[in-house]
Amino acid sequence: MQKPLEFYTAEKVFFEQEQKSLKKQLALSSSLRLIVFLTAVAGIYFFFGNAKMMIYIAVIAVILFVYLLTKHAKLQYKSDLNKALIEINKTEINVLNRDYFSLNGGNEFINPAHPFSYDIDLFGKGSFFQYANRTVTNEGKLNFVGLLTNNDILNIPKKQQGIQELSKKPKWRQRFSALASLVKVEHPAKEIVSWIQNYKSVFPKFLSFLPTLFSIISLVLIGLIAMQMIADQILILWIFVGLGISGVYYNKVNELYKEASNAKDTFKQYHKLLNEIETASFDSRILKEKQQEIETESQKASVIFAKFSKILDAFDQRNNLIIAFFGNAFLLRDLKLAHHLEKWMDSYKSKVADWIHVIAFFDAQNTLANFAFNHPGFVFPEIEQHKNVIAAKNLGHPLLKVMQRVDNDFIIENQQFFIVTGANMAGKSTFLRTVSLSIVMGNMGLPVCADEFKYSPIKLITSMRTSDSLADNESYFFSELKRLKFIADEIKNEDYFIILDEILKGTNSTDKAIGSKKFVQKLVSSKSTGIIATHDLSLCEIEKELPEVQNYYFDAEIINEELFFDYKLKEGICKNMNASFLLKKMEII
Repeated sequence: MQKPLEFYTAEKVFFEQEQKSLKKQLALSSSLRLIVFLTAVAGIYFFFGNAKMMIYIAVIAVILFVYLLTKHAKLQYKSDLNKALIEINKTEINVLNRDYFSLNGGNEFINPAHPFSYDIDLFGKGSFFQYANRTVTNEGKLNFVGLLTNNDILNIPKKQQGIQELSKKPKWRQRFSALASLVKVEHPAKEIVSWIQNYKSVFPKFLSFLPTLFSIISLVLIGLIAMQMIADQILILWIFVGLGISGVYYNKVNELYKEASNAKDTFKQYHKLLNEIETASFDSRILKEKQQEIETESQKASVIFAKFSKILDAFDQRNNLIIAFFGNAFLLRDLKLAHHLEKWMDSYKSKVADWIHVIAFFDAQNTLANFAFNHPGFVFPEIEQHKNVIAAKNLGHPLLKVMQRVDNDFIIENQQFFIVTGANMAGKSTFLRTVSLSIVMGNMGLPVCADEFKYSPIKLITSMRTSDSLADNESYFFSELKRLKFIADEIKNEDYFIILDEILKGTNSTDKAIGSKKFVQKLVSSKSTGIIATHDLSLCEIEKELPEVQNYYFDAEIINEELFFDYKLKEGICKNMNASFLLKKMEII
């Protein structure tokens, strides 16, 4: 398989060359339109007074101009798509070089009350979300957030198969993302779906045939007047009839148009994405199942969405005074379009939400597959029900650069607890987040940063970053107690992998030692599994009482008045602490 950086670099160069060609074609297209216009003006001037030739020149010029305008619009769209693909590959190159801090960090999803996301930096600056997220639609982003936070441990092999297959289709994924990025949607799809599903028809049923009948009569009248078989006044009277009928429903049409305008960009974007999903070939069960959800007996979902988009585009033309006047005077155009909108919504309102959900699913899966493609050295967890919850070789944090990362072997059995001690900055917190993130990624079906990772799926719960709350009038200690109570309640009914960083930080040493020991005993008796990091060496004594508990540590050495860390997990209890040394080294004391 081609290396990610090589692939992105080659794609970027290709699309940049393509953009140069498109730029020349666009310039030529603009020049041709100008030539047609100037030629038409010159021709009309030359044949001024010859009505027949002037009409011929005008008609031919209009036809050519419209044709060139259509071609130009297609070229412009292709150019915009090409630019989007260039930006996509630039972004991936930057991210592979760990330059990703300008991307969306998902700050709106930061939630200190969540079972684990706040503690392990899933969202915010430098977060896993900021590093991995490539969703383009708002619904796809929410789907990805749900995958990150829902603690779902079901069907992991099925998830892995879908991600593995999609990771091998980088060009398809990039085109999907580029298409989605070309239309900026202001109104969330959830709002649009709610409107469609709850919409009640306000127009009478006879409008299903009246505009067609009225249009036929208008054409007949125009023909009769052209043949001078009836008086011109009849056509003028007919215009007032058309405008009068349209005027009766003017307010209702305006209200429908206002709501429909909110949906226009959404459907313009989504019908192209549905087409990409429909025409793709998938083998994995999870992708094929989602693809089948948008199949219909008669037409493709993309065609159905495109029809609605075209109706909305046509409706938008009512702002053109000429189209509004003549369209309603002779064709009852607004009423015809209103009928088509209502008919579409009545026919498909039960399916729209499902189709949009499928788009959101593929948008989120694109992100997961992109992450897998970008990390060919990561491994997909081997799922097995074993005495070990995790058995990993060279487990590391996925966001750290390879040259900076120190990996650790890590094996923990079911219902076993590790108490991890260590000096400040020795690597305890990074290790806790490494294990936590590997569990989250494993549950999502993602590959993890390890040479080998055998895993018995389990839900995660953490307490690593507690803070006081002035708004809720809570002390730090009370906030921590609430978090521990939350954990104690959760583990009554389900198995969790528990990760704690320093229990009862907000109380005195003696009280903390007694309370911490009792809480560890409670966790062990709950049949849970986990890791507890602490500076309280007295807590390590519990290993002698409980066979489920084992002590590990991260070490620090002072050599020639310099502090050194190896960031390796070792069995036993830490003997070297460094707070006093650091205070002296920084000349604080």
